[in-house]
Amino acid sequence: MSKLALFGGTPVRSKPFPGWPRSSQDLKDQLANTIDNELWGVGSKAIKNFEEAFATYQNAKYCITTNSGTTALWVSLKAAGVRAGDEVIVPAYTFIATASAILMANAVPVFVDVELESFNIDPELIEAAITDRTRVIMPVHISGNPAHMDKILVIAKKHGLAVIEDAAQAHGAEWKGTKVGALGLGGIFSFQTSKNMTAGEGGAIITNDEEFNDACFSYHNCGRVKGGQWYEHQHLGGNFRLNAFAATILHAQLGTLGADMDLRDGNRKIIDEALNQIPGLTPVLQYPETTRVANHLYLARYHSDEFHNIPRENFYKAMRAEGIYTYAGYVPLYKEKLFITNPDEYPWLKDRNYRDQFMPNTERLCTEQSVWLKQNHLLGTATDTQDIIDAFEKVTGEMQNNPALFK
Repeated sequence: MSKLALFGGTPVRSKPFPGWPRSSQDLKDQLANTIDNELWGVGSKAIKNFEEAFATYQNAKYCITTNSGTTALWVSLKAAGVRAGDEVIVPAYTFIATASAILMANAVPVFVDVELESFNIDPELIEAAITDRTRVIMPVHISGNPAHMDKILVIAKKHGLAVIEDAAQAHGAEWKGTKVGALGLGGIFSFQTSKNMTAGEGGAIITNDEEFNDACFSYHNCGRVKGGQWYEHQHLGGNFRLNAFAATILHAQLGTLGADMDLRDGNRKIIDEALNQIPGLTPVLQYPETTRVANHLYLARYHSDEFHNIPRENFYKAMRAEGIYTYAGYVPLYKEKLFITNPDEYPWLKDRNYRDQFMPNTERLCTEQSVWLKQNHLLGTATDTQDIIDAFEKVTGEMQNNPALFK
């Protein structure tokens, strides 16, 4: 085996992976048409057309666009009836916005541990977290890999709770042949720069429930109501609307999303097969009911005991030196300083002691096991994908055969 680049050898790869986001002539043409012929904000047909198209694509009746995934979360929570002091159940392993949006609604995040194998919320732990103040269960489809929606929906129905899906990373992902987002009361998507559909920023809420959709409209549009007067405001909403340029950029990407998903799917499966042959690396689990994964990230687990207890950070350094950027991703949400709060600022959290929470699977993923690759690593050629595999094999082989180098 050749010498590792970390120790002066030649790296497996020196060129970058495909850039993201990317432009296209069709996107430019559609954007120019909007600039010349459309309203740029409220009332634009470009916004309406994208909302209708995205709802159809995601197997939903309704879609409302927002200026971010975070505001989509807040709007959804308010439209679902969350009020001050209510509790919302979320996984402890996710992006900060999932929980901070709850705090923005004056509600209480209740963290539940995740499964090591799937990185998703463990449905077997949800019921124990339900109290008489619980209003919503918010599963997150981490990396676009659907959470176990059947189990979650059964629990929600049993306890009379709403389910809001955080599908920020899950454009096009499917559960039992139906796209995620409207499997419960509703769900949200993000169009931030890194996402598989992007306008730089933006978000969307989808649903099959007309009443919920109308409430979302009000909260995202300054408290206005459908059919009401322009200066009639019935809810404490905000201007969380998407602009026409972002809607146009996103609409153009619906034409390429399917091919991008096929490419990510194929490359992810090739890498999965290779990693399954390497003791000490385990690709993320997809449930049998999952019929499509969005592959917003490539996720795997690192088992240091298979590599002479070499710390994961040393593995990252060696992989990066080979030209493959791997990293850890999230920290446990309950350890974020945001949730170690002054009760004068968040009085409704005064009885919550997040500081002393400990969720073993979340801790293991964050501090020992999680391995992330960004989604653009899955958009390359067969040669690009082989470079990823070669780097994994090169680094892990040296770790197994010459562990003293990494101490």
